[in-house]
Amino acid sequence: MGRLKNTSLAVLVLFLLSSCGSFFNQGELIGTRSGGKFKEKHPYGMVSIPAGSYAVGLNNQDFLNSNVTQKRVISLSSFWMDETEITNDEYRQFVYWVRDSIIRQKLSEQFPEFLLTDKEGNPVEPRRLNWKEKIDYDNEEQLSAIETLNYKGLDVLEGAKDFDVRKLNYTWTVIDYKTAVKFSRSYDYDEGKYKGQIRNEKGELVDIKGRSSLVKVRRDYIYPDTLCWKRDFTYSYNEPYAKSYFNHPGYDNYPVVGVSWRQARAFCDWRTKLYNRYESSMSKVLEWRLPTEFEWEYAARGGLKNGIYPWGGPYLRNKLGCFLANFKPLRGNYVGDGSLRTIKVGSYEANGFGLYDMAGNVSEWTSTAYNEGSYDFIHDMNPDYKYEARDDDPPVLKRKVIRGGSWKDIGIYLECGTRTYEYQDTTKSYVGFRCVRSKVND
Repeated sequence: MGRLKNTSLAVLVLFLLSSCGSFFNQGELIGTRSGGKFKEKHPYGMVSIPAGSYAVGLNNQDFLNSNVTQKRVISLSSFWMDETEITNDEYRQFVYWVRDSIIRQKLSEQFPEFLLTDKEGNPVEPRRLNWKEKIDYDNEEQLSAIETLNYKGLDVLEGAKDFDVRKLNYTWTVIDYKTAVKFSRSYDYDEGKYKGQIRNEKGELVDIKGRSSLVKVRRDYIYPDTLCWKRDFTYSYNEPYAKSYFNHPGYDNYPVVGVSWRQARAFCDWRTKLYNRYESSMSKVLEWRLPTEFEWEYAARGGLKNGIYPWGGPYLRNKLGCFLANFKPLRGNYVGDGSLRTIKVGSYEANGFGLYDMAGNVSEWTSTAYNEGSYDFIHDMNPDYKYEARDDDPPVLKRKVIRGGSWKDIGIYLECGTRTYEYQDTTKSYVGFRCVRSKVND
């Protein structure tokens, strides 16, 4: 009898499953994905920062900076954040990817296997590179094609492996959402065209032709400015760092420096594309970016409401007298914390969220434009203040917020609430960055 019951139950289940398609197609509203569930993957090397609210601003009495860091409560959505700053080795992957893409593009002119093809063997449109095809540096025909490469002034030196990466540039696009909102209702359906004008890359007012007018094309050199070690400290012997800091394997796990704000954003764009090549279409809306200064501060506090530093505070040493970050302690005793300049990422304890080096080592770029009065007019939910400065804009419009303090800064810059800035087109030996990614399910 029990076996008969089980058999009947199995038949009923099969009947229901087989009839689901016909039932749900009888004019019912079921959506496009038929109730499929989405579970976001944990991105490698990133830490989950939960949604929450906090009182942005200084937690100690600093009268000189109180006018630009007023206290107010804000709320933030959850997001992922890199547990450490981007290292030389990680950024080098970006540089080599751009190098390989240029070489593959050149090879695809003679070797069709370097292009993606359809089932019939024809190149897909628009044409895309086949990254599964290996570059054979021992193949004389391929080597000959590479050695003739001249891509906007780029030359191969003594063989393909000595490709000069210092002149590489990366082309990417930015969508001007702020302008898109402004002109979202400017389409004239009677005339079949947009009305209004927009400023182009040169700052000239031009007619809106369509959505393409909101897409800004960027082309940036990506190789770090290794001479920043000499430029930042004129009367200082920093030649060894200028020569080897980015390339020597001994510095692989040190934070990358000499990267401008735009270079950091280009890296985020590339990282997004790298991930999307291997993910399903459902995940391709996810993108890596620089954190806003408010996301950065919230993450730096590590869940502590009123902590001065990422570890709480109010002191820069622990109970054993050891310094808790890599900075410029005492009266300029750089080695007092155990390191003269930068140090390996993750050398100090993580904060409450599991993030390393949120104070000291290198300051970090944020996506936020610097304005002394921005705390007065920002929204209290996911606040941000952005300005896409053009090359011909005055320097005051190119200021971008940096946070966290660095190996060359005194203790006050290590405080979670301290904000300062650098110019978006400058490179410094004490400024790096880390990426964030918004969560799908907040």
